[in-house]
Amino acid sequence: MSKKIVILGGGAWGTALGCMAAQNGHEVVLYARDPATVDDINHNHRNNRYLGDIALHDNLRATSDAAAALNNADTVLAVIPAQSMAAALQELKPLIPADCPVVLCAKGIERSTGRLMSQIIADILPDHPIAALSGPSFASDVARGFPTAVTIACENIAIADDLAAQFSGSTFRCYSSDDLTGVEIGGALKNVIAVAAGATIGKGLGASAQAALVTRAFAELRRIAVAFGGRPETLMGLSGLGDLMLSCSSPQSRNYSYGLALGRGEPLEGLLLAEGVATAPVIAELCARKQINAPIITTIAALLNGSITIDAAVTGLLSRPLKNED
Repeated sequence: MSKKIVILGGGAWGTALGCMAAQNGHEVVLYARDPATVDDINHNHRNNRYLGDIALHDNLRATSDAAAALNNADTVLAVIPAQSMAAALQELKPLIPADCPVVLCAKGIERSTGRLMSQIIADILPDHPIAALSGPSFASDVARGFPTAVTIACENIAIADDLAAQFSGSTFRCYSSDDLTGVEIGGALKNVIAVAAGATIGKGLGASAQAALVTRAFAELRRIAVAFGGRPETLMGLSGLGDLMLSCSSPQSRNYSYGLALGRGEPLEGLLLAEGVATAPVIAELCARKQINAPIITTIAALLNGSITIDAAVTGLLSRPLKNED
């Protein structure tokens, strides 16, 4: 059954998701503030600023009129950077139809408050079903129609199933879950680990070091998810291990690329937004507060704030007391 799906955000990921939803036969309207992006999508079927010359679906429409975009929306996809999510939703709150599900497509933790994205929506839009879409997916792959699989989570599994059916198509497969917290933690923390994975390679420490780092950081990720109320098995799926594998191995990942530049000692100014940089200090503080054993996450945060060097980080992690693997 065709739905009106509204995409909040005109970047690469929002455009790719809009293109995918349009391909599935839905009415899709993308809301973007930038008039040039709107014009490019509507007249050229491109988003050259974010997706280069990838051809977009002819039925994808864009507008800078939020009220027109959200009128009679059946599903809203919030594809807004994590640190801007609260302000954007507060502004758009009066325009979002009652009971309309809001699907989070940003991965991160709010730096100023330590809130997950679902907690932000619960505070601002308490009467709306909340879901999160996460998993190993690059925007350019989705926009080109390359095979992709993700997880969509909502505490109400019936809503998760319905949303998964809306978005699944011939090249895009959604698995449903009721572990909203686990899916969010996996998406947020893989960004932090990807920065460290990139720095390891950028510093020239080798693939063995990278594999060890990612594996042991994944153990921390599962511990953190459980401490927040998520399920460890969720992290073994697409929104945990799958996303981690992709983000920690490809320069297409903004977080991995940021880490590469960090490890090489290159200038970091002007690099694309790496959400893991903002998330690292927040999750390190939350782990300390909750007394979660997360030495790698804590070390990554210290590395990113400049209080230790990569060499000191490696020495510190390798010289910790020996223990059994968990």
